[in-house]
Amino acid sequence: MRINGELDAGKVHRSFATLRMTRAWTWLAPTALVIAMSAVALGQTHSASPSDSGLVIEPTELPGTYPRANYQVQLQGRGNYVPTLHWRLESGTLPPGIRLQEYGLLTGAAERAGEFQFVISVKDGSQPQQAVQKAFTIKVADGLTLAWKTPAHVTGNRIDGSVEVSNSTADDMDLTFDVKAVAENGRATEIGYQHYTLKRGTQAMALPFGETLPFGGYIVYVNVVGEVLARNVIYRQQLQTPGALHVIVGP
Repeated sequence: MRINGELDAGKVHRSFATLRMTRAWTWLAPTALVIAMSAVALGQTHSASPSDSGLVIEPTELPGTYPRANYQVQLQGRGNYVPTLHWRLESGTLPPGIRLQEYGLLTGAAERAGEFQFVISVKDGSQPQQAVQKAFTIKVADGLTLAWKTPAHVTGNRIDGSVEVSNSTADDMDLTFDVKAVAENGRATEIGYQHYTLKRGTQAMALPFGETLPFGGYIVYVNVVGEVLARNVIYRQQLQTPGALHVIVGP
């Protein structure tokens, strides 16, 4: 700056200092911007919500069933995916009578009891596709079960015993309970019989049997038949003694 034609040295010095600071800030600004953007990105990573996660199969477990009962379960996808979903049985075995539709519906009626393990996969509509697999188990319980409570045995000139019956279905059954002692010559003697309604959900109902018999050896056969008339379904179970029971005292 000039004062009366001469330069003002102090003002000139301050101007050069200001210029140097401005250039320094211009050089540092991109680096500071990168650091700020990185901090924002890190903040977004740590604040991701569960809904931003990938494709997940639901439900976590499948309900059980029993033979000849209608079964329908719709599998669902959850998470960040692109519709439409395509479902497939990858490995294992579904209960005979139950099938998987491509849109994720398990449907049908199991034909027999057992525990069935399998793996199901699903793919979404994104490019590239998301794909995920999940292992499942379906337990098919016997609708009608029969077990010894007191195994058949000889007491003097009698054969006595008892069984337990259970109805695991959602239906009442018209139950026929029949016990026969079959002699070595093939002659069958009725030693137990009942006919009544076995209510749905009944567990371990005791049914006794017994009769006085002539001298000889007998194999005991226990038969139960449960009919569900509304669905035209019949359940059957049978027990028998592993060998002949010998009555050695006459009546």
